[in-house]
Amino acid sequence: MKSVLLIGMGRFGHHLCRYLLDQKNEVMAVDKSETALEDVAPLVTSALVADCTKESVLKSIGISDFDVCFVCIGDDFQSNLEITSMLKDLGARFVVSLSNSVTHTKFLLRNGADDVVHPDKDIAERTAVKYSSDNVFDYIELRGDYSIFEVSPLKQWIGKSLRAADIRARHNISIIAIKSGDEFVINPPADRVINAGDHLMVISHKKDMGRIMNEFK
Repeated sequence: MKSVLLIGMGRFGHHLCRYLLDQKNEVMAVDKSETALEDVAPLVTSALVADCTKESVLKSIGISDFDVCFVCIGDDFQSNLEITSMLKDLGARFVVSLSNSVTHTKFLLRNGADDVVHPDKDIAERTAVKYSSDNVFDYIELRGDYSIFEVSPLKQWIGKSLRAADIRARHNISIIAIKSGDEFVINPPADRVINAGDHLMVISHKKDMGRIMNEFK
């Protein structure tokens, strides 16, 4: 459980708030609109109607007490940037800011953001990858061009054990789990046989997975 400050209760802020609460975090939600806080006020640890572009407001909150500060003001980049910068100046431990463009991301990272989220871009990319192939069931982007893919096995893997298929050495991808019906095996043993209906959870560089995708065609 972490102590979280969430500034900006627009659509993304609301979704993030509810998921943070599901994970049993303590959340303080702040927005300059009372209406934006109405539905989450009974759920969060505390809710505050205030304009966080004012340094005096941020000082009164006690920024250094929070493990993570989220700035989720997607419709006003100037305010997003100002708040991000002031949070870091006031001793915030870790600041995550919402970004709508590559240019915004660069400015945010240069002015105090420890990390940046791009919800529209991330969802669009995940959707494109997932629905561009019948053999990709899900996709999670990691750092450094690495991702986790849920895929069908290639024909040449079916009926072979993980050891015999030698997938890591031949394709430079690692199978971290196998889903087969209701069964879900994490870190499957080397003698686990790959079946036609299996879903393989693999971690891979996008370039290496691209070569696998070409073999499905």
